[in-house]
Amino acid sequence: MKANVGGLDRAARITAGVVLVALAATGKVGLWGWIGLVPIATGLSGWCPAYLPFGISTCKTK
Repeated sequence: MKANVGGLDRAARITAGVVLVALAATGKVGLWGWIGLVPIATGLSGWCPAYLPFGISTCKTK
């Protein structure tokens, strides 16, 4: 798994994921808020499987 999620993208994913999970945990949104675990996982790992078919990478080129 080669990293394909860059720094700003990772920060945005983690932030959005934490907000969704927090809203779900406090009952502000329904069960769908737990989908925030997905952007947290991809942000922490630095790899997004949805980017593969499109050849997208937000990492800085070397």
